Amino acid sequence: MPLNFLNKDKQDDSEEIVDDDFVELDAEVAEGNKKAVIRAETLQEFDDIEAVQDHLRNDHIVWINIGPLKSRDMTNLKRAVNRLKKTIKAIDGDMAGVDESWIVACPSYAEIARSTKEKGSQAP
Repeated sequence: MPLNFLNKDKQDDSEEIVDDDFVELDAEVAEGNKKAVIRAETLQEFDDIEAVQDHLRNDHIVWINIGPLKSRDMTNLKRAVNRLKKTIKAIDGDMAGVDESWIVACPSYAEIARSTKEKGSQAP
């Protein structure tokens, strides 16, 4: 009988059930209630990129208005975007241009969904 251990009166002493193999699970609650923080920053100067980097390192999603820096100093804008790209790579995040004046950047727990539409095609 395969389940002979259920029959107490017919149990053989050589077939003891060993309770030593068990796994103790931690009952600590995961951070499931943690809210995502979304920040908006404006790049007026090249040095403003440091605040954006700090927010990303603190797991915040950041919308970055690059319009003011773009209109004044294209060289510093390129430097700022390159610095931002390095930070995104270091934290395994993602970033995308939204339009001519806005970039969205996010840490590793978030992902930017990109449109799969090809240019010139129209949605049904």
